Parts: sequence; C-alpha cells; structure tokens
Amino acid sequence: MKQDVISLANKKVGDIDLDDAVFGADVRSDLLARTVNWQLAKRRGGNHKVKGRSEISGTKSKPFRQKGTGRARQGSKYVTQMRGGGVVFGPHVRDHSHSLPKKVRRLALKSALSAKQKEGRLVVIDTAALKAAKTRDLAKQLDKLGWGKALVIDGEKVDENFARAASNLIGIDVLPSGGANVYDILRRDTLVLTKDGVEKLTERLK
Repeated sequence: MKQDVISLANKKVGDIDLDDAVFGADVRSDLLARTVNWQLAKRRGGNHKVKGRSEISGTKSKPFRQKGTGRARQGSKYVTQMRGGGVVFGPHVRDHSHSLPKKVRRLALKSALSAKQKEGRLVVIDTAALKAAKTRDLAKQLDKLGWGKALVIDGEKVDENFARAASNLIGIDVLPSGGANVYDILRRDTLVLTKDGVEKLTERLK
C-alpha cells in the first residue's frame, strides 16, 4: 500500500510502499492483550513481602498457662489470630514474568502496526533529525503537525539531537526500530515512523 512521506515541516516529500504483510495484517485484539499483559508483568518488581509465623522474632514460650485462666489456650504469641502475629497466605517475593511464544509476539506487533494504519494514525516522515537539540523548536514543529501524544520510531539508531529535544516534551517518545513494542505503540495516539524505521521493521517482521 502507498503512504505519503512528509517532513518535519509538514510538507510532502514523496511516498513509500508499506508491506501488506506487516502493515496490513489482521488486527488480533486477543494477541494485543496477551502481549501487553506479558510486557507489564515483566515490569513488576514483585518485592511485596509480609512475615509469616516462623519469621517473627521474639520469645517462643507459651504466652500463659494452659488451664485456669478462663481464656482460650494458646501455644505462641505469634499465631495468626494474635496481634503482632504472622500473616497467613500473604504476599511474598516472586517473579511475575511469564513466557510468551515469539510467534505470538511477532503477530501482535504486526497487529499493532496494522491497527494504527487502519485507524489513519500512522505517519511516515523522511527523517527525524535536528541540527540542534532545541526543545522549543521541536515543540513548534510538532504543534503544526498536530500529532498530539506520539511515538516516533527511527531506524537502527536515533538522532541524538532529536532524542534530547523530545525528552523534555510530555507525551512524545522516541525509540529505535529494535525497541518497537506493542505497549508503547498502543499507548500513544499517533505512530510516527521514519523511512529507515519502516525498512527496519519490515526486515524484522517479514
């Protein structure tokens, strides 16, 4: 399929052929959901922890005698029903990540790219490079383009000046083609690809 190529000055500078196998695939919402859950699960720290009965320090002696007090018998101060006692089935340190087949990840990334294309939220620019890392200048250009919250995916490497200028703008993310992922694509309104980015993603997913 044909896609217009524009510059950062919002002028058409040509067009590009997008591979239907990558940018025209069926949008599988089930695979998108699985992949997003997989990505977010890997981010979880899993450091929540409570003390069980065996981990509480203190005396292990019987709190009071067995008979004659009129109270229910107790063998320890640190049983779960006592104040200051251990917690039953509480959270413990664990790894929340799980595996996801590579084929599913590839199909999900194709689905995310195709979804942006079908929604008309895919923009292709000739290059994402600046002569100087000036956030003010980049912000003016982005206002004219009207991208809103956008993810910019470049080729193998990202232009340093562009990345530094964009780092101060809320809602603008910049990634190399190797870092393209489903979660970041879906969380931004507009997906912006450079010509090099289109080429690298096509090589990666075809």
